[in-house]
Amino acid sequence: MLRVEFGDCRLVASWWISILTLAGVVLFTQLGRWQWHRAEEKRALAAAFVAGAADFSSDLGNRSTSALPRYTQLRLQGHFEPEHQFLLDNMTHAGRAGYQVLTPFRLGDGRLLLVNRGWLPLPGERRDLLPDLSMNATGEINIGGRLDQLPASGLASGRAPPSLGGSWPKRTSFPTMAQLAAALGQDLEARQLLLAASEPQGFARDWQDESLGLPPERHVSYAVQWWGLGALSAFLYLFLNLECRR
Repeated sequence: MLRVEFGDCRLVASWWISILTLAGVVLFTQLGRWQWHRAEEKRALAAAFVAGAADFSSDLGNRSTSALPRYTQLRLQGHFEPEHQFLLDNMTHAGRAGYQVLTPFRLGDGRLLLVNRGWLPLPGERRDLLPDLSMNATGEINIGGRLDQLPASGLASGRAPPSLGGSWPKRTSFPTMAQLAAALGQDLEARQLLLAASEPQGFARDWQDESLGLPPERHVSYAVQWWGLGALSAFLYLFLNLECRR
C-alpha cells in the first residue's frame, strides 16, 4: 500500500493502482506527443508540396532523387521503356477502383527512374482484363513532374510485390522500390516521378500532398484527446485516493 502525507492530506492507494495510473498517464502523454509531431510533419509536407510547385525547370543532373526534397519539380531528358510497366493495384480515383501506372524512364546517363503516369480504371470494371498502356512516345523526350515516394499501405496484408517472372505489365500492391527493381532486374532511383498533368502520355493525374488524407488539424485533435485522457486518469487517481482532514 502506498501512503504519502503532505499537510492536512494523505494519499492512500494500492501499489498496483498507482503503477497502472502512472503507466497510463505516461502512455497517454506519449501518444499525444506522437500525434502532435504527426501534425507538424503533415504541415511540413503541405509546405513542401507548395514549395515544389515554385520551380518546374530544375534538372536532376547527377544527383540522386533521394538527395532532393520530396515533391521537388524536375524536368528530365530520356526515353520511356514501355515494355516493362507496373500496375499499382488498389488505387482509387473519384470513388472508382483502378490502377496507377508506373513506366520505366531511362535517363541520359543510363539511370532508370519510374514515372507514375497517373490513374486509369479497371477495364470494364473487371480485374481479369489488362488496360491499354500503349504509348506513342519514341526516342528522346523531355518530361516534367514531381518527385514522390511510392504509395504505402499501413497493413502488411495489403502489400503484394510483383512477380519475378511472367509477362508484362505486372500487377502489384504497395510494393517497395527494391521489389520493383528486383522484378525489372535493374537498379532504380529511390523515388518515383509523378508526371505533371500538363504532360502527354499520361492518365488521370490529380496529385495531392499526403497531408490531405488526414489533415494536421485532425492530429492536433487526437493529441488533445490523448492528453485529456492522461489528465483525467491523474485526476481520478487523486480524487479516489486522496484524503484530506477538515
